[in-house]
Amino acid sequence: MKKLLLALAVTSILAACGKKEEAAPAAPAAPASAPAAAAPAPEAAVLKVAIDPTYEPFTFKSADGKPTGFDVDVANALCEQIKRKCEFVEQVWDSMIPGLNAKKYDVIISSMSITDDRLKEVDFTDKYYNTPSRLVLKKGVKFTDAASIKGKKIGVLKGSTQEKYALGDLKPAGVIVNSYEAQDQVYLDIKSGRLDGTVADYMEVTGGFLSKPEGAKYELVGPDLKDPKYYGYGAGIALRKGEDKLKAELNDAIKAIRTNGTYKTLNDKYFAKYNIDVYGE
Repeated sequence: MKKLLLALAVTSILAACGKKEEAAPAAPAAPASAPAAAAPAPEAAVLKVAIDPTYEPFTFKSADGKPTGFDVDVANALCEQIKRKCEFVEQVWDSMIPGLNAKKYDVIISSMSITDDRLKEVDFTDKYYNTPSRLVLKKGVKFTDAASIKGKKIGVLKGSTQEKYALGDLKPAGVIVNSYEAQDQVYLDIKSGRLDGTVADYMEVTGGFLSKPEGAKYELVGPDLKDPKYYGYGAGIALRKGEDKLKAELNDAIKAIRTNGTYKTLNDKYFAKYNIDVYGE
């Protein structure tokens, strides 16, 4: 019996040793990979642009609250040229330069005149427009020179070239000069009778006040005001000192929109009815 069991065991072992191992089924072929999706275009870098939206028709707000005007349209056209995206930051006028130097925004495109005093604090591109300032008074007020309006109250934008002129030429002659945070506040006080007039950019006061019902009783008086010691050398884009690459890009962009017709289109949009090229001399 033991011999029989031993023989059966040996036979089983031999059978097991001679058994062929079946190959494992091959893994299914990986499906052909789908074409890789195109990488999304990189988002344009943002250019933060400071504006004071109280300066129609250069910078103001549309009925839906969006910034608009000649300055805003020029800014967008320049951003398109330099492959950036404009992001507008509202700023009170007399805090514009401190905010720029504090890096709250990258540039100021808001009708800021290039003056010697400002060039001590910030840099500027070439001008993108240049219009004179004018004195505005109630119709019937006789004006020959500053002394002829002694005692009259004139409102000006705080920190502006017009304020500098008013304090330098009008106040010494006895004119009362009141400074305001925003130009539209000046117009409100003229309308209410608290002011006799203003000194403002010719196109701004024409489009933003004289052409409206509340300006019907007022008029431009005296000559164009454009003495460089007060008014500088035209409106440019202010940027921090040392931003030479950005300055060069913006200067090239200004030249480009002057050459390709974009500037004329924007000029005509706002100023064709006055038959003027605001780029100036």
